[in-house]
Amino acid sequence: MTSKAISFVVLAFAIAAFLVIRAFVPGNRDVQVAEVKVPELSSDAQTGRALFEENCVACHGESAAGTEAGPPLVHAVYAPEHHSDQAFQLAVARGVSAHHWGFGDMAPVEGLSQAEVGKIADYVRELQRANGIL
Repeated sequence: MTSKAISFVVLAFAIAAFLVIRAFVPGNRDVQVAEVKVPELSSDAQTGRALFEENCVACHGESAAGTEAGPPLVHAVYAPEHHSDQAFQLAVARGVSAHHWGFGDMAPVEGLSQAEVGKIADYVRELQRANGIL
């Protein structure tokens, strides 16, 4: 095989690998602000909703449906088997390096206690459940 043929095969393989990876890795192109069904919320989730609206809505959108600035939390990526409630705690406390989406890094959120983040997680989980994520 000539070096030109080898280069062509390597290039074709690289393009095919890129396309396969892009097909399975979510990015902003996969995010659409969807209509999220909001159920009757428990008391803890109602508190979480108020905290979410004060601290999270700018990026994660109304009813956690996402925006151009941040991903939807009512999404299978954030189901408990992939992102536990502890992941929410760590994200708020430490911030998060971008790894599922192309929105960029999430900065820590100042001023929220662990109990308050727990209430936000309750709200998100109830939204997820009502929308078939859990």
